[in-house]
Amino acid sequence: MAGDSSWAVWQQIIATPIFSIGLTLGSYEFGRRLQRLCRGNPIVNPVLIAILLIGGFLHLTGTSYEVYFGGAQFIHFMLGPATVALAIPIIHNLERLRGMRVAVLVGIMIGSLVSAVSGIELVELFGGSRAVAVSMAPKAATTPIAIGVSQSVGGIPSLSAVLAIASGILAAVSLEFLLDLVKVKDWRPLGLAAGTAGSGIGAARAISLHETAGAFAGLAVALNGLTTALLVPILVHFWPK
Repeated sequence: MAGDSSWAVWQQIIATPIFSIGLTLGSYEFGRRLQRLCRGNPIVNPVLIAILLIGGFLHLTGTSYEVYFGGAQFIHFMLGPATVALAIPIIHNLERLRGMRVAVLVGIMIGSLVSAVSGIELVELFGGSRAVAVSMAPKAATTPIAIGVSQSVGGIPSLSAVLAIASGILAAVSLEFLLDLVKVKDWRPLGLAAGTAGSGIGAARAISLHETAGAFAGLAVALNGLTTALLVPILVHFWPK
């Protein structure tokens, strides 16, 4: 009886905002410090480290995700304002962006289209259901946009959220290596690639590398989100069932 009472109290403590938010921010800060100790190695991604730490904690304590999320909803709410805040480096580099309007817009639109089409095709290639396939389509957008688009096209919102985060981490980890491989040294295409393929997580990596990369990444996140929200419903509607 005493054990059951202690367990109930522990569950109530975990569900409080101060504990869940503290656990989330503390795990992310640990990831940041670990990355600095590893001299900025992109493989040691703070978001990935935080996910592993929080997931491990929930597993070891037998705490459900719903209980944890109930206390951490404020961070979920802040995803929207955080995405909007990416406009700050855009304003600082507005003159540079104006000189590349056509190239930037075309590049982001093609990136959005390729991401959506490849996601659907990949799932269908391996015999996945239509619900899973359309859940893959908005994976390159920010998590809030990916969830909203997934809901509107009959996808699985929770799966789209996981895929959006995974895509962001993968982009942040592999971006510099891939661009070095094709001999790209300009911060502008690096930023565009980071924001288009990796949304907010990719943009955060770009910002940490250079302000110009961050400006173009912020622009890519915003425009890719808009393009995804407009394009994916049309694409899914006309996609053969």
